[in-house]
Amino acid sequence: MADIAVIGGGAAGAAAFGELLSRFDGGTVHWIVGQHAPGRGVAYGTSDDQHLLNVRASAMGVFQEHAEDFIQHAARQLGQVKGTDFLPRRLFGDFIQAQVGARIDAARRAGRSFRIHPQSAREVVSRGPGGYAVRVGADRWLEVGEVVLAVGALAQRPLRSVSTTALAGGAYELDPWRLDRHPQSPRRVMVIGTGLTAVDTLLSAAIRWPHAELVAVSRHGLLPFTHAALPLTPYARQEELNRALLASEGTAAMFRHVRAAMSDAGDAEWRSIIDGMRPVNAQLWQQLSHPRRRQFLRHARWVWEAARHRMAPATGEAIYQLQEEGRLQVLAARVLDVDGTAPLQVTLRERSTQLVSALEADLVIQATGLDTAVAYGAHDLLSQLLRDGLAVADPLQLGVLARPDGQLTDGEGKPVPGLHAIGSLLRGNLWECTAMPEIRVAAHRLAVRLSQQSPVSRESASELP
Repeated sequence: MADIAVIGGGAAGAAAFGELLSRFDGGTVHWIVGQHAPGRGVAYGTSDDQHLLNVRASAMGVFQEHAEDFIQHAARQLGQVKGTDFLPRRLFGDFIQAQVGARIDAARRAGRSFRIHPQSAREVVSRGPGGYAVRVGADRWLEVGEVVLAVGALAQRPLRSVSTTALAGGAYELDPWRLDRHPQSPRRVMVIGTGLTAVDTLLSAAIRWPHAELVAVSRHGLLPFTHAALPLTPYARQEELNRALLASEGTAAMFRHVRAAMSDAGDAEWRSIIDGMRPVNAQLWQQLSHPRRRQFLRHARWVWEAARHRMAPATGEAIYQLQEEGRLQVLAARVLDVDGTAPLQVTLRERSTQLVSALEADLVIQATGLDTAVAYGAHDLLSQLLRDGLAVADPLQLGVLARPDGQLTDGEGKPVPGLHAIGSLLRGNLWECTAMPEIRVAAHRLAVRLSQQSPVSRESASELP
């Protein structure tokens, strides 16, 4: 069998690599992780224990076939841990590395071939029906039959309203996880965004700069809702609701069904209904036409994200406390302009009144969350794949065009042999594909499918393309 390359060192790449290690025979599994700690990625690379998982411990796992190992792993560090707890993301990053390490040990015992590359993938070149050449680092080329793209979130692009002067001055931060680059204590910190990334940024800023005034701004000014402290009673008519949703034509009809269910929930509550939709969310998205998807993104995405991707109870309490103390102000406004050096001048248009005002901020942090606009991002590999026609950007800038199983497609919907994606690059087809429950299922299915294929064997590596 030909070799396989998994490109991406985050959680999705770790899941795909570990699943392939446990079942792929005959070729080498290459994991191209880059220079960061393999397995952690952006999501689990934090060292701040205030940054909590927004999924209960009992639902967290790396691989599809797993026991409740994460709870045991966390208990060894924290003592008693319950499955209903929301634990620090750092712990899950440790757990991913431990689980992949166990798969590596098992692969060695089984005589399976693998290699981990601490460089980035720079280029993927088609070899025709035989597969691909992947350039790793400056001049190392791997000859493989299959490529799995697990590159995760793209680097943040500055908002169009941010001037070159503001970007050059150092007071505008594009990476919300690198607050350590700002040693001086600011008087006022503005965070652009009010989603989960922004929440973590606010918590870190509040501790790092205890006397700073915090301002969070987004178009709707809506923070994520909060999980209930304990698991909720399931909605008794969830299956009936899901069937009605799948039979709906358009988002308006779907919202009517959801609102009706919330009015008739009985002992259940709205969180149970939203969570119960999880098994059909991808199908609901796939049956929407392009105009209706665009309509959803423009008019309903903000409230769906807040309701679907909720804060851990302790996180919600910490944010509420900052607001009660007067340290945190949340604004519903559009950012019209960011200019100057330090302090930066931020011009806003308030949503409710449409009045324009200006605020000074010593530090502005862009924390607008997941960016999947591959056509506009500065990701060298993805840009090369688009240029060479090996990948096509989703028309709504939600990753790349692909089939539900992750195989990339061209502009006509035809599959591109040997190229696959997992995780955030599939948002255009699956919508929800970035949480670990979805990632581990996708990684398992992908590994099973690739392990059952039998392409011709190829030389594993060479020095030239």
